[in-house]
Amino acid sequence: MTAGIRKLAPGRLVIATHNAGKLREMTALLAPYGMETVSVGVLGLPEPDETGTQFAENAAIKAHSAASLSGLPALADDSGLCVAALGGEPGVYTANWAETADGTRDWTQAMTRVHDRLAALGPEVSRAATFVSTLALAWPDGDIRFFEGRIDGTLVWPPRGDAGFGYDPMFVPLGETRTFAEMTFEEKQANNHRARAFAAFVASAF
Repeated sequence: MTAGIRKLAPGRLVIATHNAGKLREMTALLAPYGMETVSVGVLGLPEPDETGTQFAENAAIKAHSAASLSGLPALADDSGLCVAALGGEPGVYTANWAETADGTRDWTQAMTRVHDRLAALGPEVSRAATFVSTLALAWPDGDIRFFEGRIDGTLVWPPRGDAGFGYDPMFVPLGETRTFAEMTFEEKQANNHRARAFAAFVASAF
């Protein structure tokens, strides 16, 4: 990471995700700042292999790939659910736990896997969990910045709510009684891990 503060000039910004839920959240968060956002999907850019073992590494892979191929600055998110009793898993492999044999993602399968792993540890095991988001902002010249956000909560079973995406139906943030999937889009946007990472990004980049 280069030292100093580099501001993001008004213009086009690539959102380096093929995840529709993340794209919606990130586009909404950027809307007030006058950026013209375009997704890697619209640009026809490939999805790079995420070979990192930390959120920042995978975010950097995605951001660098999009910036170098598009010639534009690119913003990528790598995020996941870290369950304390599972040693931080699924963590950076959050999406992998949803992968199916036909190459699609089944989030009910992923949530069930988390639940079954916890259940195997006994009824008294902690259901504490943390959602982590690391944003990487990369420029075509290779410069990059990182911004992290976290939110703690508790896992519930069975899943509740039909909004959100991923593990949202089983995650209740601290201070709440509803899962992320039981909240409106606006309520979740007001206080989640990605919004917290984005607040750090905005404070530095604009």
